[in-house]
Amino acid sequence: MRLKAEYLTQAIGDEYLLIPTADATNQSLLRANRTFGEVLELLKTESTEEQIVDALCERFDAPRDRISQGVESVIEALRAYGALQE
Repeated sequence: MRLKAEYLTQAIGDEYLLIPTADATNQSLLRANRTFGEVLELLKTESTEEQIVDALCERFDAPRDRISQGVESVIEALRAYGALQE
């Protein structure tokens, strides 16, 4: 899976924005925290959920199951938003 090309990301401080282009199906701006943004960055290239969890486990000092739950929540939100290409 990966982020659709119709969506751009922008980091502003600790906040991340998912910005739809004119071709995107969902035209609302999505604001998110740093963890959500980390997942967005990893989804700029083809990635599996497991690869994303592995990468975040290397970056953050948190239990793997907690990171996995967070990644699952982000992916579900992006699916609902229509921003994932699977």
